[in-house]
Amino acid sequence: MNLAYIMAPGRGDTDLILLRLAESLAKRGIRCCGTVQINSERDDAGPCDMDVRVLPDGPVLRISQNLGPSARGCRLDPAALETAVGLVSASLNGGADVLIVNKFGKHEAEGRGFRAAIAEALSLGVPVITGVNALNLPAFQAFSEGLAVTLPPEPSALETWLNGISGAQSAAPAQARRRKEA
Repeated sequence: MNLAYIMAPGRGDTDLILLRLAESLAKRGIRCCGTVQINSERDDAGPCDMDVRVLPDGPVLRISQNLGPSARGCRLDPAALETAVGLVSASLNGGADVLIVNKFGKHEAEGRGFRAAIAEALSLGVPVITGVNALNLPAFQAFSEGLAVTLPPEPSALETWLNGISGAQSAAPAQARRRKEA
């Protein structure tokens, strides 16, 4: 299973790391599928707006609801999240080298959100990288059956991991051909 995750300490750090990773991979011609989150601070001093950009060059979708500056509940807009999931699933079926999911969050922990897209990518042999926070880590570990790799929250570490997988995947067919020829 080619599933890796990061846990970054600061608010919004995971989002920036995965955004930088997606940009770097795209420059190298690697077909990225998935979402990266872009937070926009609000002028009215309320919580930030949460947007996701559908990779590789899809739309930016607002996945947060403006519930007012005093609201304390979950601001996620489930319909917008599911729209992003649908776009990513369609893109995944068109071919991808890696699936990047901004977060294995509450919806994924409860069996919704990007959970099915992650499983589909893994079944297709597409490596997956996601962010996880401490609250959802137990659900993520149960989902991944403990087989996911935790990586340092640095784009270079994620690229090194992906390069290692690519090398192993391209070496496997060559080894199989050599066995057939022998």
